[in-house]
Amino acid sequence: MKSVKNWLVVLLVMGIIISLVSGCSSKADGAQEKVAESQSLAGQTLFVYCGAGMTKPFGEIADKFKTETGCEMEVVYANAAQLQNQIKTTGEGDLFIAGSADELAPVKDFVTKSKELVKHIPVLAVKSGNPLGISGLNDLAKEGVEVVLGDGDATPIGKIANKALTDLGILSNVNVIARAATAPEIFNALSVDECDAIIVWKENVTGSATEIVKTTDLDTYVKKVPAAQLSSSKNTETLDAFMTFLDSDSAKAIWENYGYEVVN
Repeated sequence: MKSVKNWLVVLLVMGIIISLVSGCSSKADGAQEKVAESQSLAGQTLFVYCGAGMTKPFGEIADKFKTETGCEMEVVYANAAQLQNQIKTTGEGDLFIAGSADELAPVKDFVTKSKELVKHIPVLAVKSGNPLGISGLNDLAKEGVEVVLGDGDATPIGKIANKALTDLGILSNVNVIARAATAPEIFNALSVDECDAIIVWKENVTGSATEIVKTTDLDTYVKKVPAAQLSSSKNTETLDAFMTFLDSDSAKAIWENYGYEVVN
């Protein structure tokens, strides 16, 4: 009996040891799988063109993708005209994040497919406290109001401003003291007190000391930001992985943190 009991004790101990070793091995294998997954794109690189107005949110998205996958992200930020020119002349790049779908037309022969990411919402912004009492676009034509707009030929927000003010029949009456090449430059003009009002993207002023005028004047000019895959891309699997990442909750949360409205 003693011999049997001793063998039972030995078997029990061995079972515990095997269980512990197996558990540790399982955990290690799981950790290794996670490491392998996070480094699955190590050594790969994506080359992206992105509108300058989206530098902060897209930069954060690109950094997060690199952290999670090991993929290097080379991103060029500029206004639409500059990016379109680079796409056409260099024949390089994987993806174009444009300020609106309209900006894909000049490079349509270089785009294989695209999908909408977020809404690009134009707003009328003024100094904190709205000292001039501006209530809508028509007030921009009042005497003494100095306005900075985007380049009407090179940047989507500049084109929208021109269209909105032209539709109201007041563009020629607005005192436009400067035209900026990018949305961040437009915002900077207001933030350093160089003008009284601007028309800019919502995300450029969200969380700042400036103030968005509550008006419906720009509601019909809302655009959608597309992610357009380029025919020059040679890294289709990595690009597909990034396009999938753009649909993730973490990527969408970053857009939303900067004041964007996710399309889907």
